[in-house]
Amino acid sequence: MEGLVSHPSSPLPAYVPLAEVVRSGFREGVHYGAVIGLTADGAPGYARGPVEAPMFPRSAAKPFQALAALRAGAPVSGPELAIAAGSHSGQDIHADIVRKVLADAGLSPEDLRCPVDWPMGRRFRDALLRSGGEPDRLLMNCSGKHAAMLAACAAQGWSTADYLDPAHPLQAMVRETIEELCGEPVAHTAVDGCGAPQMAVSLQGLARGIRAMALAPEGTPEAAVIAAMRAHPEYVAGEGRVDTRIMRDLPGTVSKIGAEGVIVLADAEGRTVAVKVSDGDAETRARAMVGLTALRELGADVSPVADLLSVDLLGGGEPVGAIRPL
Repeated sequence: MEGLVSHPSSPLPAYVPLAEVVRSGFREGVHYGAVIGLTADGAPGYARGPVEAPMFPRSAAKPFQALAALRAGAPVSGPELAIAAGSHSGQDIHADIVRKVLADAGLSPEDLRCPVDWPMGRRFRDALLRSGGEPDRLLMNCSGKHAAMLAACAAQGWSTADYLDPAHPLQAMVRETIEELCGEPVAHTAVDGCGAPQMAVSLQGLARGIRAMALAPEGTPEAAVIAAMRAHPEYVAGEGRVDTRIMRDLPGTVSKIGAEGVIVLADAEGRTVAVKVSDGDAETRARAMVGLTALRELGADVSPVADLLSVDLLGGGEPVGAIRPL
């Protein structure tokens, strides 16, 4: 099938141990990966593993994509901009905002090219099932990004049916934005889970790019994206989600998770951390603790979220071990 290869040409990265899983005094497993920490002045201050190897930021690249849409004229701000840079949970407040962005651009949910999906989180999915609801494009966690992309296309008079084509003017702007902020060329372009182009950069480049946005002067599009995320963390993720919790409890910090074990964090002083957990961290239990530990090593106060620095392992309903950073 097109887009599939049996043997990738890229070499296996030399990932290192980042967190251990200890049950009843026995090391049951290890999460491997890489982590980079940039100091307030932008210098590498913490690095473990292949931080210069290309990787896919996945949804951690959404702030860049939202910035490209804003630069292209998408008329979004506040919660609309936050959800464009976010991976929302599919709550009613999220679907309502996405629907509004589309309507304001003269478009409808049928114009979205992301897949139909259920809300994130069992509670919201169960509520939808009880109400007789079904999977919907509006509920897909990337629909806010897609709506902003469509709004930018409408503002520019660009075609909307093919807005996910890597050769589309909007996606060309996304690529230019990523390369500009990350300070390196895109190493590879793939198709993300939502259907949008996904562009590989190094973990260090990802940190460099988010730091540039976090420190951008007030009044710039870069600063607008970060300000929207900080002011409206419930639209970047949702209730019970790590990004929302970190941004609420560490004011001034921006947090964005990406699939396959990625998270990027930047505080108001410019300290920035990017993490890649090589096994994908499917239960989202390792990347936040690794990232917050690195942020603490750089001098940031992460005590308000100290409970995220380890995860209890249960046996018979009682704690019998923990997942903790190495």
